[in-house]
Amino acid sequence: MNNSMLVGSIIGAIAVTALGSVAGYKYLDQEPQYAEVVSSKAIIETYSEPVEQCKDVIVQQKKAVKDENQITGTVLGAVVGGVLGNQIGGGSGKKVATVAAAAAGGYAGKQVQQDMQNNDVESQNKRVCKTVQQQKERTVGYDVRYLLNGELKNIRMDQKPAEKILIKDGQVIAATLQASS
Repeated sequence: MNNSMLVGSIIGAIAVTALGSVAGYKYLDQEPQYAEVVSSKAIIETYSEPVEQCKDVIVQQKKAVKDENQITGTVLGAVVGGVLGNQIGGGSGKKVATVAAAAAGGYAGKQVQQDMQNNDVESQNKRVCKTVQQQKERTVGYDVRYLLNGELKNIRMDQKPAEKILIKDGQVIAATLQASS
């Protein structure tokens, strides 16, 4: 390889490097471009979410019966009826009155005990729960209008935009200077 070819290659390499450096410097030295946000509107999505709602209610239920055949009421009613029937009349009529009053007293005692048992209730607190669909909202983005070089443009963004947005090669890059709410 001769000297002139070597010198030419070196000068060529220096020229290419210099031109690349100048072009790169001009690219890096560019001022950032901003667009002014004219308006932004939140995009709201409504959705349903299952939620459990519970409340305490008072529940009345019949108490457990210990004497289901009302034997105690029947016996007590018969004794009281027999004593009262024995006070009525005289002779053989007294015996008939005693037996009839004992039978009627037994029946009445059974009915009284049965009524008392039916009305004997106890109250308890019971927690009742059900699942309901609750409507909720969330912001899913923003429709943004911005002014770039005198032209009004639109874009949809994930975040609330600032007063200005950064533009590079005509494309939105990022929001800056957070807007006051």
